[in-house]
Amino acid sequence: MEKNADGNNMMKEFYIPTYIFAPESPVEHVSQIPTCPVIVFINTKSGGLLGCNLIVTYRKLLNHAQVFDLLDEAPDKVLHKLYSNLERLKHGGDTLASEIYRRLRLIVAGGDGTAGWLLGIVSDLKLAHPPPVATVPLGTGNNLPYSFGWGKRNPGTDQDSVVSFLQLVRESREMNIDSWHIVMSMESPKGSPCDPIAPPDLPHSLHAFRRVPKTDPQDMEYSYTYRGGFWNYFSMGMDAQVSYAFHSERKLHPEKFKNQLSNQKQYLKLACTQGWFCASLFHPMSRNIACLAKVKIMKKSGKWETLEIPQSIRSIVCLNLPSFSGGLNPWGTPSKRKQRKRDLVMPPLVDDGLLEIVGFKDAWHGLVLLSPKGHGTRLAQAHRVRFEFLRGATDHAYMRMDGEPWKQPLPTDDGKVVVEISNAGQVKMLATKDCIAKGIHESCPAISTIHPDSSSSDDTDDDFEEERRNFGAALSFRYTGDVNKQ
Repeated sequence: MEKNADGNNMMKEFYIPTYIFAPESPVEHVSQIPTCPVIVFINTKSGGLLGCNLIVTYRKLLNHAQVFDLLDEAPDKVLHKLYSNLERLKHGGDTLASEIYRRLRLIVAGGDGTAGWLLGIVSDLKLAHPPPVATVPLGTGNNLPYSFGWGKRNPGTDQDSVVSFLQLVRESREMNIDSWHIVMSMESPKGSPCDPIAPPDLPHSLHAFRRVPKTDPQDMEYSYTYRGGFWNYFSMGMDAQVSYAFHSERKLHPEKFKNQLSNQKQYLKLACTQGWFCASLFHPMSRNIACLAKVKIMKKSGKWETLEIPQSIRSIVCLNLPSFSGGLNPWGTPSKRKQRKRDLVMPPLVDDGLLEIVGFKDAWHGLVLLSPKGHGTRLAQAHRVRFEFLRGATDHAYMRMDGEPWKQPLPTDDGKVVVEISNAGQVKMLATKDCIAKGIHESCPAISTIHPDSSSSDDTDDDFEEERRNFGAALSFRYTGDVNKQ
């Protein structure tokens, strides 16, 4: 009995009453102000049945109103309504609402794509005090959770496991990480076979965006623009092709993908059947990165420069965190001599405004990462990257953002496809004592002075200024007092 009482008292530290979410609910007086109020978002499709089991446990331990199934409720609508109500209550002198606003933490359970979806929403809301995010590893790779110490193996779903996780959330520290904005522009003449991507095939964190035509619409080419963001990596090439095959197979035969271990076996099998281990035999030279696109980068000088890609590179990764493909670090730790030789300004940090760009030849090259000092082909560090796809190289390319792949149509005539990546501020993550990601202040406070500032770029030819204002995941939050009228 005493043990249950202690458990109930501990759960009060995370508890948020219903009236905080619903203006129509009566005000509930709580015995103590929660020290770590949380809102939980769970993708119940993730992890086989784990997501479904996990939501049941969280709803038993916490208020049902503070635990959300992402299949039923969109997180942008949930957070818009929550913050509108919090502002109304704060203006009315509600002390509990003020403390929840100040102390709130978010938990997201799902794969890396699910976590990226929520991070994009939090960024786009542009809150004065954005809540930090903890990630529950329910996916296959789980690079985001692993980077910040939450593990890469799917967690237990019983009460003891969930209570342990909540305790870690309470004890965790906030950590800033860079957000990366991506814009993809497709232009093709009328009648071109290059069709836009269907919405169901888009990653969660990539959104359609249409600009107002600047010339006569009758003379315009067909133009489609997509925008979004990532926090771990953007990749293109053979690794994304294998990932796309995996996701396609999972949609067709979900019964084969019951848990993380079976998923990883299926992934390895598809890597073999897709020719990733024998890329020189099965992969046409026209799909090599150098034949697909011209790659440009912008360093701290603020000028675009062409990045030379070796002809053997079949996969390119723009990396923000030290985890890729289930916990591997493609960049490694270059020696000081190599840093000077390659013009690398610093060791990789998650809040330095720089991406590490790495290339791979094939899966055997990737297996080098399993050795203590293994790494891919280090190509550059940059705070803006631009891919200009060459005409007629092939009719499609495979791309991937934070674990979510898609098959990108490419024009075979006079059209063009451009993908541009740029720094877009930072978000707050929650990190445990096992965090492997390093920030500027953990590494060396003195190097914070060389953080690149994209706003001071000398390059005034900005094709995507309008698109870069947000990620397209949510409308910015503005409190108007309308909640009083409900």
